Amino acid sequence: KKMTATQKVNEGVKTTIMESMEPGQLYSISDMIKQFDCCMDMSNQRVNALVRQLLKAELVERFEVKRRAYFALAGTYEGEVEGE
Repeated sequence: KKMTATQKVNEGVKTTIMESMEPGQLYSISDMIKQFDCCMDMSNQRVNALVRQLLKAELVERFEVKRRAYFALAGTYEGEVEGE
């Protein structure tokens, strides 16, 4: 099945998000919007949806710190996470 134009754009953005993330660093969705050029004009929901796709593909991992969700490149975050 052929990708739609929107899906193509989203794939590009997901790649750029991953390239923008430093290994071992935690990012919240709002950090990504503030720090990554590719996310600056996007809504929180849209970035969240793209990150969820990366999560589903096991390319990023989700961590909770003080009840806030943070994301890191899969297998790179070595820090302490509450409740483990």
